Amino acid sequence: MLLKKIFLFCSIFLLLSCAELQQVVNTIPTETGIGMDSTTIANGLRQALDKGIDKQVTKLTQKDGFYKNQLVKIMLPSELQKVDQGLRDIGLGSLADEGIKALNRAAEDAVKEATPIFVSAVKEITFADAKNILLGPDNAATNYLEQRTTSALYSKFNPVIKQSFSKVGADQIWTNIITKYNSIPFVTKVNPDLTDYVTTEALQGVYKMISVEEKDIRNNISARTTTLLQQVFALQD
Repeated sequence: MLLKKIFLFCSIFLLLSCAELQQVVNTIPTETGIGMDSTTIANGLRQALDKGIDKQVTKLTQKDGFYKNQLVKIMLPSELQKVDQGLRDIGLGSLADEGIKALNRAAEDAVKEATPIFVSAVKEITFADAKNILLGPDNAATNYLEQRTTSALYSKFNPVIKQSFSKVGADQIWTNIITKYNSIPFVTKVNPDLTDYVTTEALQGVYKMISVEEKDIRNNISARTTTLLQQVFALQD
């Protein structure tokens, strides 16, 4: 029964702040019967939290973090698929490619600026909330996080994305693209809200990569890259 309780505590590591983690592990007797005290377990959970968020979000902030990651690469919204094809049909494929890259560059830049906001939102989730997903699938923590934080994070991400468009030149690139496309005879002119689109896609990319890490740590022993992670998460195996 004690081992089962410890497993349940480990399964919510993505949802708890350091302070809350300490409160949780304080309920575990110091003598666990398996040679591991509550302080060691708390440190292991903190380390898993750091790995699950910082590692994966950092990847997205690097050059090509979105653009060359097929899990989260931002493609054109449906209303711009005809723009892409129209440009390629008249020999402007390189311009279309540049436009896709610009969208991903804006996301990479924005996630870099918004990471502290995301981490803060994670730490605000309470243990009472987490109890509802204890028996969920491998990505239950990430799914719950997405449901509860998307609205608040969107309001923070959106102005950063807008600023990033200007910073990486995406606004000028897309003004050029739309102008070129709208000048093609007989096409229906377009003027999509790319800021909204890239904001939503960037958020989904962050959740996707945290979900990847959550599953990996839970199910793959080789992902437990430190002695502490190996010791603590062996309890759930």
